[in-house]
Amino acid sequence: MELTLPDEAATIALGRRLAQTLPGGLVAFLHGDLGAGKTTFARAFLQALGVGERVKSPTYSLVEGYEIGERRAFHLDLYRIADPGELEWLGLDSLAEPGAIVLVEWPERGIGALPPVDLELSFRHEGTGRAVCFKAHTPAGRRILEATAPP
Repeated sequence: MELTLPDEAATIALGRRLAQTLPGGLVAFLHGDLGAGKTTFARAFLQALGVGERVKSPTYSLVEGYEIGERRAFHLDLYRIADPGELEWLGLDSLAEPGAIVLVEWPERGIGALPPVDLELSFRHEGTGRAVCFKAHTPAGRRILEATAPP
């Protein structure tokens, strides 16, 4: 499935809409060039799930964690990682907790150190806006896509 996102508001609306369809945990990989909308999407998604604090970009910290009721959410930005082995010191074991929500920007830099992906979103510049292509890898990912698909 592919959607056109004409502006930042559309990217925010997409993040909110996907969050509303989330039945449990999710591992989502967010692909795209710098400025393609990955962090904007992640911020809107996490806020829609109920993160009350400021959702910061994890560009320098690499990972930001949030408590959402009984669940934990993690937002990773692996742009500065040169080798997946560098992730060992981050304590990524908690990413595999049942019900955890994991959003990973630049996931290709963490291959082998990340939990299996449910849903991939590939953002790209398109004219003055953006486009996003979705790829589901699990039944959970497919359920989210079905619930998110435009009528």
